Amino acid sequence: MKKVFWFLIAAFYVLTLCFSASEGEKEASVTEEDIYKYMEQVATIFTIVEKNYVDPVEKKKLIYGAMKGIVGELDPHSQFMDPDIHKEMKIETEGEFGGLGIEITVRDDQLTIIAPIEGTPAHRAGLKTGDKIIKIEEERTKDLTLMEAVSKLRGKPGTKVHLTVVRSNQKILEFDIVRDVIRVESIKDEEIIEDGIGYIRIVQFQEQTGRDFEKILSDLEARGMKALILDLRNNPGGLLKTAIDVADKFIEGGQVIVSIQGRLPSQNVVFKSRERATHKKYPMVILINGGSASGAEIVAGALRDYKKAILLGEKTFGKGSVQSVIPMADGSALRLTTAKYFIPSGVTIHGLGIEPDILVDISDEDEVKLALKKYRKLEKMLSEGEQENKDNNRGQEDDDEVEKDDEGEEDVQLQRAIDLLKAMEVFDKSLSDEPSFTGGK
Repeated sequence: MKKVFWFLIAAFYVLTLCFSASEGEKEASVTEEDIYKYMEQVATIFTIVEKNYVDPVEKKKLIYGAMKGIVGELDPHSQFMDPDIHKEMKIETEGEFGGLGIEITVRDDQLTIIAPIEGTPAHRAGLKTGDKIIKIEEERTKDLTLMEAVSKLRGKPGTKVHLTVVRSNQKILEFDIVRDVIRVESIKDEEIIEDGIGYIRIVQFQEQTGRDFEKILSDLEARGMKALILDLRNNPGGLLKTAIDVADKFIEGGQVIVSIQGRLPSQNVVFKSRERATHKKYPMVILINGGSASGAEIVAGALRDYKKAILLGEKTFGKGSVQSVIPMADGSALRLTTAKYFIPSGVTIHGLGIEPDILVDISDEDEVKLALKKYRKLEKMLSEGEQENKDNNRGQEDDDEVEKDDEGEEDVQLQRAIDLLKAMEVFDKSLSDEPSFTGGK
């Protein structure tokens, strides 16, 4: 028991040193002498629980629980991971796993969906940005850490998981979702929409995103692109390096794209542009919403700060912190928030998000209208189905055209971006034209 006691003292002392005030900072309420007293009290509680709890308790479980308690007081992204949870976390780096396809965090003590990734089981089931997951199967999520929740959501492809979700309108929804191997295509759409306006949608920043983005930009420019809409809605982030690569295409060399600032000088890093704006300057609108997070916020913030783009849509999620994983000898690990992201203007996005230059809010009322519109369209298609079958070729062309038209009409934010870029072109042209009047007395 003495060994356990002194192990606890040492462990808590080391962790306390990690989180204690740095030189020059003063804690008014707790002195170093107080810390030793608290350590002793923790060890006393450990002994009492171990000896007197109604059922025998494994000592390692108590120690791990104490570690989780310390780190759990910091923020939702910091946690102590036992060996099993640490192993689960490392699966993320392998790029392929059985899961649902959602990016989650803890916000206001609730497990919250940052964004469902398009084309995944979560997206097909209808989960949305901002949904609160209150139960996984029949277990409440309130006391789960982030990585524990991730572990429960993942599983063997083909297996089913039941989620209970609270939506923003306080409606409780139930979902049965079948897990699948999650393979995400980074760039989903790229085209010239109309009048030389290019459109590129980045779903997530992956290893090849920067290179693919370069090829697509060059192709659209060769096809006569005069303006660009970059769609980062429901993009939960991904690799920081590739997010920087995307912003780098439009920013002159040597400019700050994003900086990482921590408590210690050794944690501070500044990432600067190196491409020297390889792509010509043209009007750009970036679409953002509540599902735009992390790397998506870095790209949007940097391009706006350098006046390369106008942001249109809704306020972003506000996920801008850096976690360092510190492995332990027994296979466990400490996942600790050590720094925050800052965009070129010096503003942190963490917990705040980025406000759009032009707010175009998609309300619940709009969703109801959209549902009614789709219902009427389906009703019309069913009633006209017999006639359409008489001319299959023409019918297929009409269906494709209707789908394109509906996308343009239904996506209010995209339509506003198109209108804005058209207006900017008209305005620029009017400034360059010679005045039609001569003046005089």
